[in-house]
Amino acid sequence: MRFLPTSLTPAELALRAEVRAFLAEENIERHAAGAELAGGLNRDFSRRLAAKGWVGMAIPTRYGGHGRTAVERFVVVAELLSAGAPVSAHWVADRQTAPSVLAHGTEQQRQRFLPAIAAGECAFCIGMSEPDSGSDLASVRTSAVQVDGGWKVTGTKVWTSGAHVADHMLALVRTSPLGEDRHRGLSQLIIDLRSPGLRVNPIRTLDGGHHFNEVVLDEVFVPDELVLGRVGEGWKQVNSELAYERSGPDRWLSTYALFRSFLESADSTSDSVRDAIGRITARYRVLHNLSLSVARMIDRGAAPAAEAALVKDLGTTFEKQTAETVRALAGRVPDLASGERLARDLAATILTLPTVTLRGGTTEILRTVAARELTR
Repeated sequence: MRFLPTSLTPAELALRAEVRAFLAEENIERHAAGAELAGGLNRDFSRRLAAKGWVGMAIPTRYGGHGRTAVERFVVVAELLSAGAPVSAHWVADRQTAPSVLAHGTEQQRQRFLPAIAAGECAFCIGMSEPDSGSDLASVRTSAVQVDGGWKVTGTKVWTSGAHVADHMLALVRTSPLGEDRHRGLSQLIIDLRSPGLRVNPIRTLDGGHHFNEVVLDEVFVPDELVLGRVGEGWKQVNSELAYERSGPDRWLSTYALFRSFLESADSTSDSVRDAIGRITARYRVLHNLSLSVARMIDRGAAPAAEAALVKDLGTTFEKQTAETVRALAGRVPDLASGERLARDLAATILTLPTVTLRGGTTEILRTVAARELTR
């Protein structure tokens, strides 16, 4: 495992400035920290981003994308999340599904899905987690039985972010019986969320929000042409996908809105406050550089699964520490109904904070991934 020192080039810095100017013109209204990813879901905003060439950036031009680098996408994403932009409509499709379809999909699948993703017109959700399984993806029980022309899928997926507004779900299912090697016999299917036999049930968060879902599949038919990659190679595929999910700025910027509110309201004469701001700012910079290094590795064709796991572990641990530091120094009572932003942001963050070290793999799973790489 090795993180190579890197920094943004002049062209990448110019891109960052362009994104900042666009966001200033959009005059984005900041939502409460800790709520749905960044500023929530706004399909019109996703389409405007797509028109600027900032959705599907790494998709080749022949599939409607822009053929840009993982680092360029990193630059855009970091600015969007820092500003609290409403990116949820295209987020999963852009971050995770598009690279997977490009790497493992058939030409028909690429022609069908990639241009729609790049245009901000096709939303995906991820169907990995299941009841009673935690982060143990190898324990998947949702089954796909082969029938004439396709597969009949039965099972349940949980914590499925955005399933109630997405168009498709990329699901990990078991296509052959469970044997001694639990990693064998898993495959990925692209499932139309409007299919007969499919039901999406909301999972409400403590603040009453609706972001997570339970997806119940009762003999849902999926045609053969929507099997992603080879049957039985799902485990290998999802592990490569998790590098995209674990190393991005979303794994260390979730509490950034709270930090911004703290900066705006903090007592600048307090030594403890100034010390805390300095330490948090320094950690943000370190995580930015680690995440940027992973993006450079991806551009070189590497599969930095262990490095991504380490970034996610450090990032989500830092997010919790940031929230606790602000809570200790803010001098505010957390209150979702408060007229003061810092009190609202603090309350929203506290309610959703337990999720940050769960999503994308628990801390224990991530440390296992990193340890295996370090002991090779």
